Amino acid sequence: MSESMMSRVDSRAAGEPEAGREVTGEPVVRAPAVRADQVRRLWHLLEPLHAVLYFAPEVLGEAEALGYSAENRWASYFPLRAAPMGPVGSRAVASAFYSFQPGMVARYTDDAWRTASPEAVLAARLRGIDRTYRGLFGERLADPGLTEASALARRAAEAADLAGRPLAAANAALVWPAEPHLQLWQAATILREHRGDGHLAALLTAELDPVEALVSFAATGAVSVERFAGRGWTAEEWTAARERLRARGLVDADGVATEAGRDLRRRVEQDTDRLALTPWQALGAQDTERLAVLLGDYWVAVLASGLLPSESTLGIGQGVTGTL
Repeated sequence: MSESMMSRVDSRAAGEPEAGREVTGEPVVRAPAVRADQVRRLWHLLEPLHAVLYFAPEVLGEAEALGYSAENRWASYFPLRAAPMGPVGSRAVASAFYSFQPGMVARYTDDAWRTASPEAVLAARLRGIDRTYRGLFGERLADPGLTEASALARRAAEAADLAGRPLAAANAALVWPAEPHLQLWQAATILREHRGDGHLAALLTAELDPVEALVSFAATGAVSVERFAGRGWTAEEWTAARERLRARGLVDADGVATEAGRDLRRRVEQDTDRLALTPWQALGAQDTERLAVLLGDYWVAVLASGLLPSESTLGIGQGVTGTL
């Protein structure tokens, strides 16, 4: 090692701040940081690629073949999303999913693993996504761009910090499938749950409990109250949450967000973006932007399919993250 290199190493080890130039006089070249808007853009692009799992008839057919009712999508939603965690009970699922009424979670998860094992559900969801993607993307599955996109997304997913992120960690522990399109879906799922786990941390920091998280979000007008009816909260529980928020000055008498309420939700979104940064910072700004470009056609294909609801409970298209 040269003397100049040794000098640089020694100064860093001693905790000395780096100047704008190395001791050799050469300018320091630093990679551009990933911006918050890039983090948000990648979430918007990847979320539909993951979320189609809960609406595609191919996946729902696989779940029905295991014995889950096809009459209500929640009957398959809970086992499909919770399966990576293993045969956990409803308390663990309610904790990780956060915004669902615990009694509702219990109705759909208490007997879920008697119907089929988590391993069987994991295999079924991968078969269903394989069939779904083949139907949606057709010949584009052979496009080199998809292979490149899956590799970039996987790099980001494998760089995700997993401490305190149960759903991201559970999905990250799964064996990677061989096919590029399935790797893309698994990466999208890990990254989606990584962001979601961070979002819950942001909600907790904002002192918003599960139902308050929904009420405060709907109060901003990003999503209608009716879209949250399926989360299982009673009218009395919703009203009580609204009154708690009103007492904090976050909503007015009509349940509309005050300026303080909007500021709090903005801070939640900013914290969520910040906590979701690690995988993208590891990927780098250039490759993050490249992935965004590569995902465009596949994102359009999913949205154009009509499989996803026209109004998302996540507030996609409203510039906000929302609740899971």
